[in-house]
Amino acid sequence: MSRYVGSSWKKSRRLGYSVLGTGVELKKRAYAPGQHGSALARPKKLSEYGQQLQEKQKLRETYGVSEKQFRRLYMIARADKNTVTGLAFFRILESRLDNLVFRCGFARTRRGARQLVNHGHVLVNGKKVDIPSYLVSVGDVISLTDKAKKFALVDDALKAQVSVVPYISVDKEKKEGTFVRLPERKELTPEINEAAVVEFYNRKI
Repeated sequence: MSRYVGSSWKKSRRLGYSVLGTGVELKKRAYAPGQHGSALARPKKLSEYGQQLQEKQKLRETYGVSEKQFRRLYMIARADKNTVTGLAFFRILESRLDNLVFRCGFARTRRGARQLVNHGHVLVNGKKVDIPSYLVSVGDVISLTDKAKKFALVDDALKAQVSVVPYISVDKEKKEGTFVRLPERKELTPEINEAAVVEFYNRKI
């Protein structure tokens, strides 16, 4: 399945949730797109399966992962016997290189962070890594190439960054960040019910 490259705003309006995490997509039109998505239309009541599917889509679209990759990462999380599956899944998604480049503030969106990685502008422990799905380990240092450090879009992204999540340490002058520890559930978005995602996949296994 190819990656969706359309409007993130439409995705957010369809799900009633900001996949960019900024909320700007829903400020003007907080209803689904299309002629049947009018603000005057009565909200459709979802079945239990529909709710589970919606939560799965919210989580998948937030991190910009293909369905095939998403299911593979879920199976890795499910095999973790030391952590609740939902939290383990969240932690794996947060450990992706493209997500951490975004979390460090080197790009305004995860899609922009993915482009930086794809184009070879990101280093992990001093070595170039151009795979967005690469899973970063706790203690790893993420930095930019000398060329990327001069990009105006990187400077703009860092200036626009309001705060840094507590499980990452960022040096804006050096333009590098360290994955200090795994996140706790309270540090991740409360708008996604990961238990429903687990239930969705348990139906299919």
